[in-house]
Amino acid sequence: MRYDAILFDFDGVLADTEPVHFACWREILQTFGMSLDWKTYCEHGIGVSDRVLFSVLCRQTDPPLEVERLIAEYPRKKELFRARMLEQQPFSAEVLALLSQLRDYRLAVVTSSGQAEVEPILRHGGLLDFFGAAVYGGDVKHLKPAPDPYLLAMERLRARTGLAVEDSDAGAASARSAGLDVLRVNKPSDMPALLRDRLTGLF
Repeated sequence: MRYDAILFDFDGVLADTEPVHFACWREILQTFGMSLDWKTYCEHGIGVSDRVLFSVLCRQTDPPLEVERLIAEYPRKKELFRARMLEQQPFSAEVLALLSQLRDYRLAVVTSSGQAEVEPILRHGGLLDFFGAAVYGGDVKHLKPAPDPYLLAMERLRARTGLAVEDSDAGAASARSAGLDVLRVNKPSDMPALLRDRLTGLF
């Protein structure tokens, strides 16, 4: 089977952003007297809406904190995240080389993060022009693990057979529900070699 499209999650697939997201939220939560550990973040904060993580954290406070209090901090968190990511080259040379070699495929980025967070980083890192479509968190009513993000990306690409590259259970479930095959990766540094192996194995 030959794919006509390859769709990439952003956080944890194209760039090692999860530690930065974690640090930003941890800094903001401290102003509410709340703590966030890496294990909790990984279990409830990766690949899904931030509201899921907030719901878990707010139930742990006494008295419970309203989730909307934390949602209101999202603009500040986005600015923190964007500023820190733009201070560096967010993508490895291997990822840049890989995307330049995938000209025969229609490419998309599919993320639950907001456009204001992700698009400036893609542009700064020189990746934005590789993608024929991008689906951000605000583009769909239902985020991952619902199939909506990947269905919209395939529609925008006008593609029929797609491979999704994901690092989270929610992302993989979203892609499979949309009828796509999934390549799971554990970290961005592993992704280029794993994807090349997967595509080579098709021929």
